[in-house]
Amino acid sequence: QQDNAPLMTALAKLIAVNMPDLVLFVGEALVGNEAVDQLVKFNQALADHSMSDKPRLIDGIVLTKFDTIDDKVGAAISMTYITGQPIVFVGTGQTYNDLRSLNARAVVGSLMKP
Repeated sequence: QQDNAPLMTALAKLIAVNMPDLVLFVGEALVGNEAVDQLVKFNQALADHSMSDKPRLIDGIVLTKFDTIDDKVGAAISMTYITGQPIVFVGTGQTYNDLRSLNARAVVGSLMKP
């Protein structure tokens, strides 16, 4: 939905009016580098549709379906590198109890597999 200008304008206004403690991008880890593109477009849309001189951008990332990504784990690293924001939670199931903190060792281990 990051390409939907009216929606992003409304979201930027919602953020400006309500001043939330955190603005989190939620994306599917399963789509790999497409998630990186979605994140970049989302952050840019927040900046473009903000009516403030200092637009509020994302503060962190939540990646769903993280338990299914195996070789696409590099996209998660790209997301943090490009935005400078952390992956706050990863989803490994269908309920709130399935939200986990990112296990950096497991990500590095997955990247280093031959």
